[in-house]
Amino acid sequence: MSTPTIVPRLDLVGLVVADMARALAFYRRLGLDLPATADAEPHVEVTLPGGLRLAWDTEEVLRSFDPGFEPARGGNRSALAFDCASPSGVDQVFADLTAAGAPTHLAPFDAVWGQRYAVVLDPDGGSVDLFAALG
Repeated sequence: MSTPTIVPRLDLVGLVVADMARALAFYRRLGLDLPATADAEPHVEVTLPGGLRLAWDTEEVLRSFDPGFEPARGGNRSALAFDCASPSGVDQVFADLTAAGAPTHLAPFDAVWGQRYAVVLDPDGGSVDLFAALG
């Protein structure tokens, strides 16, 4: 008898943060419903439409089970992408996030692949893409 094939299902995307309150404030500005009480927690997660979970853990949580943990430095290794519904939506969300202090990586532009596109950085330097289809 053969062993049944296990097909893993993506269930959670985890982000490691230096300051939970600062990170969650940033993601609230992107429309995620995160209670204010979560700001003081070492682990926070939210279930997104469709069932995928997004989680944040403090660096201390990672070090609790991986004492050698060091945050990534340098270029981006992953990105979260948010659909902003329209090209003007990209500009509006970008303006809101940068006015609130988010560093700019790429200002909004019309990309050759048919999207209005921009990239900001979250409080821990993670790449956050903003996009919408052109026309």
